[in-house]
Amino acid sequence: MTTALSWQRLAAAPSARTEVAAATTGSRVYVVGGYRADGGTVATVEVFDTATGRWESGPDLPVAVNHAMAATIDNQVYVFGGFLANGDPGRDAFKLEGGAWRAIAPLPQERAAGTAVAQSGKVYVAGGLNAGGLARQMLVYDPAANIWTSAPGPPTPREHLGGAGFAGKVYTVGGRAGGQGNFTAFESFDPTTNQWTVLPDLPTRRGGLAAAATCSGQVVAVGGEADATFEEAEAFDVKTGTWASLPPMPTPRHGLGVIAMGTTLYTFAGGPKPGLHVADTAESIDLAPLGPC
Repeated sequence: MTTALSWQRLAAAPSARTEVAAATTGSRVYVVGGYRADGGTVATVEVFDTATGRWESGPDLPVAVNHAMAATIDNQVYVFGGFLANGDPGRDAFKLEGGAWRAIAPLPQERAAGTAVAQSGKVYVAGGLNAGGLARQMLVYDPAANIWTSAPGPPTPREHLGGAGFAGKVYTVGGRAGGQGNFTAFESFDPTTNQWTVLPDLPTRRGGLAAAATCSGQVVAVGGEADATFEEAEAFDVKTGTWASLPPMPTPRHGLGVIAMGTTLYTFAGGPKPGLHVADTAESIDLAPLGPC
């Protein structure tokens, strides 16, 4: 299955960061926030154009955050929550509009180190940490009304998880929960029924990973950390309900930003070693051999 697949190294980002978020509009990927090498939290936004293979500076976020969550709705980029420079989880939410960030309705509850998944015109913020610890409620943002509601959280509460959306469903994969360690949990939420479904476990137990879904229905989980940083890339085929191994990432990382554009998966920044380490790495893999859009 993997013989026709290979990773490509892309131009390095202007700065090295970890615990970033990423979202895309058109051919452009926005890599936002995170830590720099000295542990400082940044408001940095850097933009990679997949059409030209070049980077440029984007508008800084209004507030420095790490472990934030980002998503795209109607070709517009949104950023939610994250840890502030003082270490507290935040409630701020922003929309990129006219080349600048505009504040939108704040999250009803602090949230960081979760995942934001856009499906059917709404954003689902699942997992992560709030001021009291593990977040157990999912927050749902409606951009048309600029309001938040809530929904049941994943059956396995956790943080530092990956998230992806495909065909109207929200997928949460892996993650960790403090002293409980890393998880293999893989679950999907159907907004039409307001119900979660437990799916086949992620093959590699890991937290600090990231995930995205290609247009062909491959939910791909990459990276993560435990005693070492993971190079594993694994894809769940929504049609067959099975996991398969992909070629490993050339640069193992955790805290990375991942987006899918068509059948191509892009990975940005992250930590090449467990703990506070940073990378300016960008890599991609085209999964078209696994199926067309």
